[in-house]
Amino acid sequence: MNIPTLDLIIILAYLVLIILIGILSSRRKKVSSEGFFLAGRSLNWAMIGAALFAANISTIHMVGLAANGFKDGIVWGNFEWMATFLLIILALFFAPFYFRNKISTLPEFLEKRYGPRSRSFFAFIVIITALFSHIGISLYAGAMVLKTFFGIDIMVSILVISFITTLYSILGGLRAIVIIETFQSVILIGGAALLTILSISMLGDQGIHSMEELRAVLKPGQLDLLQSGKDKLLPWYAIFLGYPVLGIYYWCADQTIVQKVLGAKTMSDAQNGPLFAGFLKILPVFIMVFPGILAYALFSDVITDPNDTLMVLISHVLPSGLIGLMTAALLAALMSTISAALNSVGTLVSLDILKRVRPSTPDKILLRTGRIASVVVILLAISWSPWIGRFESIFDAISIILSMLSPPVASVFILGILTARGNDRVALSTMIFGLLAGSIVFCLDFEPISGSQLITDGLGIPFLMQAWWLFVLCTVFYLTMSFFSEPKPLEEIRELIFRKDTIRGLGSRISGSKDPRLWAGLLLLIMIFLYIYFA
Repeated sequence: MNIPTLDLIIILAYLVLIILIGILSSRRKKVSSEGFFLAGRSLNWAMIGAALFAANISTIHMVGLAANGFKDGIVWGNFEWMATFLLIILALFFAPFYFRNKISTLPEFLEKRYGPRSRSFFAFIVIITALFSHIGISLYAGAMVLKTFFGIDIMVSILVISFITTLYSILGGLRAIVIIETFQSVILIGGAALLTILSISMLGDQGIHSMEELRAVLKPGQLDLLQSGKDKLLPWYAIFLGYPVLGIYYWCADQTIVQKVLGAKTMSDAQNGPLFAGFLKILPVFIMVFPGILAYALFSDVITDPNDTLMVLISHVLPSGLIGLMTAALLAALMSTISAALNSVGTLVSLDILKRVRPSTPDKILLRTGRIASVVVILLAISWSPWIGRFESIFDAISIILSMLSPPVASVFILGILTARGNDRVALSTMIFGLLAGSIVFCLDFEPISGSQLITDGLGIPFLMQAWWLFVLCTVFYLTMSFFSEPKPLEEIRELIFRKDTIRGLGSRISGSKDPRLWAGLLLLIMIFLYIYFA
């Protein structure tokens, strides 16, 4: 595709504007380590919610959800709507513990709850997640956009995106990232909504004027939100059992995501920010998954690779000018996600490793170490990202990788908050055991390694159920070990676990319009209605 001059100008101008906003917003005052990594704990609920949404959506979801909508249908929308329930859990249960204890990183929380060895190993898991999931997959998704519109080789695109993003992220900080992500949320929602509306308007040209006529030209079950049957990749029970395992880690314990909550100004902001993100997460099913379904009705004769679905929609549906704006939004959102992941990696290396080993390390050295760590991780991500092409779709890649990494983390965090049992040795052993088990499962089910999907196809266990059974295995392992281990003294973890007064606090009277329980209840009712209606 030869992109028009107007679109090219818009893309370049937009990217320059984003980079300038990021750099200038971080240069208004002298940057300390807390200012760089946690935005000086000055973020309000709107900034937190918008940043959570933008960091999550990015190019991975824009490309991946459209691809899976084209390939499988609206069933992949469960990954968006189920996230709202996890954001409610983050707001009401996890955020109060994090904010009240003034932690700077999620591994620091584990050290307070368990001990130093758990902190170090969990920091390693989070860095691995950022490397393989947030950064590596995002680089590949962005490279696909550049290849489609400019014909640039994927590896060249990865190198260019890496250079620009790394430069911007090591100059800026969390506040710069959040400001950009807030801006990106508006652009992404607006652009995706416009693409959906224009796609719907083209259905008439294909003789499709009703939902029944649309269903007739689609694959069987492509408009079914909840599915059943052994031949289904996402049966309903796998969604309700397996997704929460991924969600506990991704939404409640992943440094890249939760770092925005840790930078909240007040407890109210720390809780209402995730709830605002929860309301925003209702939209992607309608403006990101549904366009992929529309693409099947409109362009199934054009699209040979599902990963090309979004790019075909953009090039065939949007007029000149809007193509440039949408492409720029995709690339800038990609930069936001990668920079957020790089910032979290720098935070972990500086605060969880260097500062714990050498508590007297000055701010200047902490900042320099964090920036160097970001450069090292982006180099490793560059070497991994081309492998993403081996997966059936980009969204499959991120989901399958999280299915292997999430179970031990979810087990350690859930049991750590719900019970006083467990100590440093128990938590560390559970994470090591779970990571090894997940790695074995991944290798057996990754076709380039094993030659076939031995578990998904051979045993008939979809990846979400693999995550569920790994979680059950880790939970049994944790509880078994805890019965033979001395728990940490109750006085040391009193503020880190659920107690009777914690439960009583959740049931107390609503204090006003800013009470997070009010908005959590409203969001929960909306989601129940949506599932009843669409199922």
